[in-house]
Amino acid sequence: MRILIVAATGEEVESLKSLVGSQTQDSELQTIDFLITGAGMVATAFALGRHLAVNEYDLAINLGIAGSFDKTIALGDVIEITEDTFAELGAEDDENFITIDKLGFGESTYKATYALPQHFNLKKATAITVNTVHGNEASIKKLSNRVNAQIESMEGAAFFYACRQVNVPCMQIRAVSNYVEKRNREAWQIGLAIKNLNTFAAEFLARVASDV
Repeated sequence: MRILIVAATGEEVESLKSLVGSQTQDSELQTIDFLITGAGMVATAFALGRHLAVNEYDLAINLGIAGSFDKTIALGDVIEITEDTFAELGAEDDENFITIDKLGFGESTYKATYALPQHFNLKKATAITVNTVHGNEASIKKLSNRVNAQIESMEGAAFFYACRQVNVPCMQIRAVSNYVEKRNREAWQIGLAIKNLNTFAAEFLARVASDV
């Protein structure tokens, strides 16, 4: 089985990459590649599109940290993203926002095409992908009134989009490092989120290897 791990930054998958690199793998059973795209939807779409044009995979996995609008999700929790939306893709009509779908120029929401087996028991959530992460109370409230999403990242929907174009089964796993609120880095739990994300990913890859 050929698996591609996609992350915006090397730090988000550093321990997983070290673990995979230290293990002896039977190349006929399982191959795991890593693609570090850079932050943001443009960098993600370009890097992934270029890579998938010359490489084939049975599964692509987007791993990363994210912010949560939903405070019932604890900092550090690992979440399976089932669908992701380009929240800013569209047009303003005074105080109203017109999505790219309603404009007739494309789609804004994309879904995972691979679902985790139930025994992993991760909480599922919907997400938005943005160019500017939210840190202003007024803009957060305005967005929340328009879009019902729990998680925010800068890459997820672009990842789903690129995978769909070449029919690669894909899933997105995020660990919550902070809440979407007025910027307060002292409250963030980036280290915990990355640790939990890599622990889950290692468990998932080990289970997949045993099932091959």
